Amino acid sequence: MKRSLVFALIAVSFVSSSMMPKEKHNQLTKAEKKAGWELLFDGKSTNGWRAFKNRPCTSWEAVNGELHCKASVKGGTDQHSDILFTKEYGNFELVIDWKIAKAGNSGIIYHVSEDHDAPYLTGPEYQLIDDLGYPDKLEDWQKSGADYAMYAPASIAAKPVGEYNHTKIIFNNGHVEHWLNGVKVVEFQAWTDDWKDRKAISKWKDEAGYGMNKTGMLDLQDHGSEIWFRDIKIRPL
Repeated sequence: MKRSLVFALIAVSFVSSSMMPKEKHNQLTKAEKKAGWELLFDGKSTNGWRAFKNRPCTSWEAVNGELHCKASVKGGTDQHSDILFTKEYGNFELVIDWKIAKAGNSGIIYHVSEDHDAPYLTGPEYQLIDDLGYPDKLEDWQKSGADYAMYAPASIAAKPVGEYNHTKIIFNNGHVEHWLNGVKVVEFQAWTDDWKDRKAISKWKDEAGYGMNKTGMLDLQDHGSEIWFRDIKIRPL
């Protein structure tokens, strides 16, 4: 192949790639707006979010189009807390993208109230964790996509550390679905005999209020691990 033709092909390839539209984040399309979706993170600020019980908190920031939680540093001065989106939701469909640092651990908790000392004592948690690199042995109910300590994921669908995952949570009159990267990993009905039996032998057995709320706030967990979120959208059902 002649050198001039090679250069021409390279130039065409470069122009084509540079003309490709960049992926847009933290925005609603016209179709999403029409369907009733709400954007919970604008990519620029933490507007609408605050620390659980308004506790002192410096671990969260909006930077580079991401809602970023800093890792705990031994001897550091950062003040850590979960953060809440202050509007309450009952039945909903939530989508959110997240990536976690190596050995990280976090969660998405919903139907949260502030009548207990910690958000996870009130609302169910969709688990986010480094399934492969977490330093301790994980039970199935601790892996990504689980309804933490209650329902284990049917399959491991999380991407490697450093890559963004796409999560969807549906709660509709007690019917719950957890999706991870297009795979339905958990499905159950809240408040049934099966649900009550699982709660009775779980870490929640002495927490009468756990999972009982039918409405509440959305919580992003600060577990001391570095984690990033973007494209946080919710549609009331």
